[in-house]
Amino acid sequence: MYGICLAILLAVAGLAQAMEPAAEVGICHGYGCTYEGVARYDAAELANLAEWLGKARTPAEERALLGEAVGRLYRVAGRQLPVGADRGGNLLDDGVEGRMDCIDHSTSTTRLLKLLESRGVLRFHRVLEPGRRSWLIFQHFSAVIEELTLAESIERLPPGSALARCSCTEDGLIIEGPDGAEAPAPGERYAVDSWFVDNGEAAIVLPLAEWLNGGGPNVQ
Repeated sequence: MYGICLAILLAVAGLAQAMEPAAEVGICHGYGCTYEGVARYDAAELANLAEWLGKARTPAEERALLGEAVGRLYRVAGRQLPVGADRGGNLLDDGVEGRMDCIDHSTSTTRLLKLLESRGVLRFHRVLEPGRRSWLIFQHFSAVIEELTLAESIERLPPGSALARCSCTEDGLIIEGPDGAEAPAPGERYAVDSWFVDNGEAAIVLPLAEWLNGGGPNVQ
């Protein structure tokens, strides 16, 4: 039985991230990554985002914040690139420059998540390659993250951080949710799907098994 101990992230982590340089990320659009522009994120933007994500004390909290973080990163990109005109799904922005299909989104969102991961911002998840679901002749793609094990989460804690409120048993470490329910086991995977929403809105984060079964908002 696995669980995640809640991490107290100290100010030293925010200071370290604030010193990180600016970054550039390739953002696809035009369907099938036909076009690609470069979105630039300055150090202050990334430091603010890192501090905001650092509020997460559980994997579930990190996932909730991560959907909004992806939206914020796309909002910055939308001020520099035509993708600011992108709308959820494929029909509402038909023929519009900057529109993005699920290949554009899954590729670009994975890159944005890997940017956060490379800077040590993600405490409870790793970024995987995009996932695919198929139904008859239709296919859909999404970025995917995986919850870390306890040992992996500890390795990602910044220097000087501490662990708090662990519930220990003979079988291992177990953390209970706010309603007393046991937290999901590490290793579970989640889709981070920004295709469902307009540019700048929070990406939809849901269990990968649910997404593979057709889960998500009803958009076309």
